[in-house]
Amino acid sequence: MSQSGAASHLATRLAFLVSGFGLACWAPLVPLAKERLMIDDAALGLLLLCLGLGSIGAMQLAGPLTSKFGARPAILVGGVGQSLLLPLLAFAPTVPTMAVALLLFGGFLGVIEVGMNVHAVEVEKRAGRPLMSSFHGLFSVGGFIGSTLLTIVLSSKVSPVAGAIVASALMIAALAIASPRLIATPQASEVPLFVLPRGIVVVLAGLAAITFLAEGAMLDWGALLLSGKGLLPVTQAGLGYSVFAVAMTVGRLTGDAVVARLGDRRTMAWGGLLAVIGYAVMLTASVAPLALLGFLLIGFGASNTVPVLFRQAGAQTVMPSGLAIAAVTTVGYAGILAGPAGIGFVAQGIGLNGAFWLLTVLLCLVPLCARAATSSRAKQ
Repeated sequence: MSQSGAASHLATRLAFLVSGFGLACWAPLVPLAKERLMIDDAALGLLLLCLGLGSIGAMQLAGPLTSKFGARPAILVGGVGQSLLLPLLAFAPTVPTMAVALLLFGGFLGVIEVGMNVHAVEVEKRAGRPLMSSFHGLFSVGGFIGSTLLTIVLSSKVSPVAGAIVASALMIAALAIASPRLIATPQASEVPLFVLPRGIVVVLAGLAAITFLAEGAMLDWGALLLSGKGLLPVTQAGLGYSVFAVAMTVGRLTGDAVVARLGDRRTMAWGGLLAVIGYAVMLTASVAPLALLGFLLIGFGASNTVPVLFRQAGAQTVMPSGLAIAAVTTVGYAGILAGPAGIGFVAQGIGLNGAFWLLTVLLCLVPLCARAATSSRAKQ
């Protein structure tokens, strides 16, 4: 690998690490924010919605702007903005202030998400080998480090604001290292401000939404499923998501070797099938170990689908890659934002188990559409 190639790889990994780290640092601050603002669960839910809406709204603008100016400004603006907003989340004194802070924090998150994926696609193209899975794996690693670090800091009786400032300083330091190593990505002279996905990008975005929904269901409803079926007590039901998250991270960190051997099409087809089997095992399990095996299979199976979809979005020629990647990111995040709420509404009518079976059927579209989604680059 050339020196410039190693530098661009490092910069991309740092961008994913910063994004995951910054988002995860918010998680330990959530209960403190609820207590500080003296709000109930419903009000907290509306506040959390601000973060998602900010992300999705910013992604709509980030796609055209990244296509026009390149990925580097998006990564730096998004990452620095995310780091500067983090301390505000730790002390925002009123509900309106917190709502605005979360909206902006989500907006900067959306900007860096688009920028880092556009940058990753270009770095991978220049390398001539799969890299996308390990890049996404660094997002998960950053999430683990961020949530663990801030939890330790808060447990040590350090003030939330001081902990958030330390986290922000680490993020800015990482971005400072990445900045001179970020490469120039393709730029278009004229880009419309808003573009609807079309052609194969619609398929890629739809499959991303399904996959993100499957991941979000594990986070929001997995523990309730385990405790509701009496497989684990409420205090231990979070173990299911932990197993899923570890499998997802390991799957992505090793995913480039898998893709290099199998190609995008077979990776997506077999991974999707493994995730479907995992859901079936989880839903039919009568003992906790078997249900946890289902969580493990879902994590491994779903781990490389999203990286493959981003790679395909960068490879297609129907739309500029920056706009296509923004579309896949936006629709995917809409899936993870609105999907779990939809599961709740469906569960009201047919029960949580029934809602998960419907999700399993929907997830079957991933392996079934693998050929159509990877027609431009698949290795036979």
